[in-house]
Amino acid sequence: MFTKILIANRGEIACRVITTARKMGIKTVAVYSDADKEARHVKLADEAVNIGAAPSRESYLLADKIIAACKQTGAQAVHPGYGFLSENSGFAKQVEEEGITFIGPKHYSIAAMGDKIESKKLAGAAGVNCIPGVNDAIETPEKAVEIAKGIGYPVMIKASAGGGGKGLRVAFNDKEAFEGFTSCRNEARNSFGDDRVFIEKFVEEPRHIEIQLIGDSHGNVVYLNERECSIQRRHQKVIEEAPSPFISDATRKAMGEQAVALAKAVKYQSAGTVEFVVGKDQSFYFLEMNTRLQVEHPVTECITGLDLVELMIRVAAGEALPLTQAEVKRDGWAIECRINAEDPFRNFLPSTGRLVRFAPPATTMQAGNTADLLGVRVDTGVYDGGEIPMYYDSMIAKLIVHGVNRNEAIAKMREALNSFVIRGISSNIPFQAALLAHPKFVKGDFNTGFIAENYGKGFAAEDVPHSDPDFLVALAAFVRRKSRERAANISGQLPGYGVAIESDVTVVVLSAHGQHRQVPVHIGEMSGKTGVAAMRVGANSYEIESKSRLNDICITGTVNGKPFAAQVERTAGKNPLALRVAHNGTQIDALVLSPSAAKLHALMPFKAPPDLSRFVLSPMPGLLVDVAVQVGQKVQAGERVAVIEAMKMENVLFASADGVVGKVLASKGESLTVDQVIIEFA
Repeated sequence: MFTKILIANRGEIACRVITTARKMGIKTVAVYSDADKEARHVKLADEAVNIGAAPSRESYLLADKIIAACKQTGAQAVHPGYGFLSENSGFAKQVEEEGITFIGPKHYSIAAMGDKIESKKLAGAAGVNCIPGVNDAIETPEKAVEIAKGIGYPVMIKASAGGGGKGLRVAFNDKEAFEGFTSCRNEARNSFGDDRVFIEKFVEEPRHIEIQLIGDSHGNVVYLNERECSIQRRHQKVIEEAPSPFISDATRKAMGEQAVALAKAVKYQSAGTVEFVVGKDQSFYFLEMNTRLQVEHPVTECITGLDLVELMIRVAAGEALPLTQAEVKRDGWAIECRINAEDPFRNFLPSTGRLVRFAPPATTMQAGNTADLLGVRVDTGVYDGGEIPMYYDSMIAKLIVHGVNRNEAIAKMREALNSFVIRGISSNIPFQAALLAHPKFVKGDFNTGFIAENYGKGFAAEDVPHSDPDFLVALAAFVRRKSRERAANISGQLPGYGVAIESDVTVVVLSAHGQHRQVPVHIGEMSGKTGVAAMRVGANSYEIESKSRLNDICITGTVNGKPFAAQVERTAGKNPLALRVAHNGTQIDALVLSPSAAKLHALMPFKAPPDLSRFVLSPMPGLLVDVAVQVGQKVQAGERVAVIEAMKMENVLFASADGVVGKVLASKGESLTVDQVIIEFA
């Protein structure tokens, strides 16, 4: 067994590998860029080596520097994690040639299956059902349009070396095929150094289901059941679960056996995943093989009781698999939510900066521990006070739950999301909570188009109906009551001017458009109890008990005897006096006023937001990679004006109306802040 391994990655996955290595008594070496010198994986590892500047092409993608770090530290093996060089056959071969063990498949297996074009040809030759398409690299956007017409829309345009949703577009017409091809090539070139692109038929109403497998150097390969990965946005997975609520035992067995046959054909060893698109009749087609550990591996670990990272390390050290196919378990139900640094209320644009507050929910499961299951687990590469840089992937944590069945897992996940506090940057937690509450998700009635169909126009807090909206109002009044009680107990108040504790208040639920809603609330006395109040909102009564402090963002307690977790924050939004209350994906901003103050508030004029249509603003922090217009140029609505890059994604900005460019206020190569003016129209 190895005594020291180097992790050629960063963030959550680097921390994940370190956890298992430490369990196995193996020392670890972290590599880091200038942007990651204070990162969590650097602090956790036994040793750390700087390998270059912040951009990944100047650090994490430099094979020579990683190998040099191995030699410098005496690391006997390299775990590549996912992304970066994990599916680079040249890197794997170079590592092997240097006498260092690559904790992953052999380079020839990566070359055969990691290349999406070649893998499809191999799969076809092996008798695996493949989706109609053209598996040869396409050179021009005109040719892409021609091929797309021949296959028939819609089509999927994919980078051969792509992964994680990068370098992928769906086109429904000639215009989208032309533009999608160009964007895919650019993203693929920037992210993977390989701009080959191919096209295949896009199966409508598909399920995205993948088979986890593991093989050893002795010819053994087993599949570890399936994962349902159909909840996707822009082809990036948002929620994953195991098992799938859709496929039958017969389909599971057929998919698993086919995946194993494919792996054996390329002498595959280590962990890998075969992805399938599954139709509503449970027909399935090979999509691709990921020759690495995947982001969503924890859900498989939960239902099988296996540590996949440990299996990868043992297989790489030459050990045989410790179990047969018949011994693979499928216990309970696991769900994983990817917690990303993105703003769901601003069309999911990246959000970078300092984590002013990072407080995950209480956990009962830990990575690398397969004994304690049926609980909550958080895998992350960040910490309270740390920084989310603009150079890398947006994922900051993985929230995993394991229940005895799907309904229990959903309930656990909703409660965990309610308790997960992230401040300083925006996160997609509100959106995750909304998805978990959606009736179709609860029923298991969804496909890969679920998010596009239900949130195609974006996501807004008011779009998420709460099962009991008066509870949010009652909670706002409760927090206000606790604040008044504390203020009333301050000594030395002037007689006749002390803080009064009102029994009747009005909760003003604020609207961004000035259509505020006023809700009267009566607060009853609960003598002899602290942290307890009886709230009456219309015909509904809420007895709320909570020992949370006023400065706690996460409020926990019971309402009418049932436990709850919600988030309440003062001075949230643009109103410093408002309370922001969030629960189960629903969010309100509210003022808690005396009835007389509420009457006066209703008379206040609404101040409309300023007209910013003359400006093109940066919707997120990022790097301005292109300005497509110049001063004096006439621009039509929908015309491309600028391109911003952040977190490895290219974001194109378009003109919202016809106009003439008056000023260009930002230059190519400039780092932009949110709402920074790029272009002003005359």
